[in-house]
Formats: sequence, structure tokens, C-alpha cells
Amino acid sequence: MEKGKNIFCPTSLPHQLTTLTLTLLGLALPMPMPNPAESGCTASATTKYRLTFTGKWSQMAFPKQYPLYRPPAQWSPLIGVTHSSDYHIWQRNEFASNGVREFTEKGEAWTLMKEVEAAGERIQSVYGVFSAPAMDEGTGQMTSEFEVFARHSFLSFIVRIVPSPDWFVGVDSLNLCEGTKWKNNITTDLYPYDAGTDSGFTFSSPNFETIPQDKVTQITSSFPSHPASSFYYPRLKHLPPIGKVTLTKINTNQIFTLPMEPTQSNQIPTGNEIEDVLINTPLDCEVSVWSLWGLCKGECGESGTRHRTRYIHMHPANSGAVCPPLEEERKCTPDNCL
Repeated sequence: MEKGKNIFCPTSLPHQLTTLTLTLLGLALPMPMPNPAESGCTASATTKYRLTFTGKWSQMAFPKQYPLYRPPAQWSPLIGVTHSSDYHIWQRNEFASNGVREFTEKGEAWTLMKEVEAAGERIQSVYGVFSAPAMDEGTGQMTSEFEVFARHSFLSFIVRIVPSPDWFVGVDSLNLCEGTKWKNNITTDLYPYDAGTDSGFTFSSPNFETIPQDKVTQITSSFPSHPASSFYYPRLKHLPPIGKVTLTKINTNQIFTLPMEPTQSNQIPTGNEIEDVLINTPLDCEVSVWSLWGLCKGECGESGTRHRTRYIHMHPANSGAVCPPLEEERKCTPDNCL
């Protein structure tokens, strides 16, 4: 399958979403004409980029509660928008829209695309919409191509983390233009975000609506500060990146084609990627609190013993701290001696 540009793959998203996107891109909307001073871009009118999304969600880098089944770690389709500076598909420290809520919780993109369409009609801030197909593993790549316009030089995209309550990765308003020139290459590490609409702590948490809704926040190794959190690694100052996006300016007359199929591989890649494979996040053993002391057992007139136990919440991984003893005993005087 050929590389993509500004069009959704019919096998990746519902047919009605593909139709809506084609309406957007088929110039059903008036040609946007915002003030060029908004972005400060005076580069040539249009150029094209190749976007490569690299998933780094491996069991070595994120061993805690790493989802292996029902479903295993994977990524949703990528939804991208090129736009002017007055539009945001999502923003850190702001409330997520209903479209972002539905996409991050359920993977449903219809409402999100209607919001994009409305923004294009109302404030003429959206130039194009594109996608890349879903990935059925936590590691691998998906690629697409898109076009940007000097007056709409900003890129935003969103990808859902699957499974998760409402977690995603993405970029908000990345300016691809610098003065009179388009940037040639951009690489950005990606970290998980919480959409603020579901209060689950783990990848496989059941639905638990956040009331009232919180703002979009970045998930870190210490936030949320709860040991049940799937991304809680108190020994780490920073989480390793869970993904990466690479943008490369291309020179081609190709306009409307389909996105490339995603590729997944656990093999060691070449070039700069080899450093990413070597990330081994240590996971310390986690144990429960001690049980109550049991009955004192022993012969009357002699010293007896009583025991208490605890169990393992989380087994260690990647040279993390080993589990402490799970049983203790202490001397006592036997019970019920006359």
C-alpha cells in the first residue's frame, strides 16, 4: 500500500468517518484565509511532510501491569490536523472536548471529527486532516504524509493508548515553519497524557467517570501519586518515552494517496533507535501490609510462637528490588493454658 496524505484509511476507521474526512479535504469548506501574521510564517505557500510514529511501549521499558492479553498493548489510529494558531484539538491543562473524551475512552472518532469540521467552518482554522492506521503491538511504526500551508503551519495529532481508561499521546500545535523556511526534520519524544474524563488507575481499569471532569494532565513516574497507577515508578525521576514522532519534509508531487500500513517488530533496529531498545526500567517488588498476628502455638509452660504473613502485590522485574520476607514469627506465651 502506498504512503498516505490527508486521507483516512478505510480499514482503520469507520466508513462514515472516511466520508466526513473526504468532505473536509475535498474543498467542501471555503479556503481558509487567516492573517499570515498569526503564525509568523512567510515560507513558500505549501510543503509536504512524512510523519513516522514509533511506539516504544515495551514490557522492558514499562514492566508494571504491562497488558499482555484482552487486549494486549497496542495503539489506536493516529488522527492528525494541520491548522492555524487559533485552533487546538487538545491542550495540556485545559478540559478535553467531548470528541477527545470519546476517542480516548472508546476509540470512537466521529464526534472528534465533527468538532474539527465545525472549527474549519466557523473560524477557518483547519487546513487538512490525515490519519495513520492502528498498530496491534506496543512497539513498531505507523507512517503517513500530509500537506501544510503557510497560513496553517501548525500540526496537532492524538493517538489513544490501548488499553487504558482515557490515556493518550500526541502533539499540540507544533509549528513546522520558522520564518521564511519550513523545518526539514523534527523528532519529539512522546509521554502519556490523561484526558481527565475517567478515574481509572490501571491499563485495564473498568469505566469510572471523573466527576467533575479534570483537565488534561501529563502522567509521570510520580503523578498520579498512587501505587496502583500503571505508570507509578517512584525510583525514576522521569518516565522513559512511550513513543516518538519524526517529521521529515519531502519533495514530491504526490497529493492524495492512502497511509502506509503499520509495521511492528521486536527486532533491534538500526541507527539511533538502538539506544531506545536498551531501556530497562527497574520494577521493585511490592508487598501487602502484614496480617494480624496469629494464635500463639506451643506446649503449656513453654515458650510458644505466633506468625504473621503478607503477600506479593507486584513481582520485581529488570533488576528491581527483590521481595522482602513474607512471613514473620515471634515468641509468645501459649494461649488457653490453665
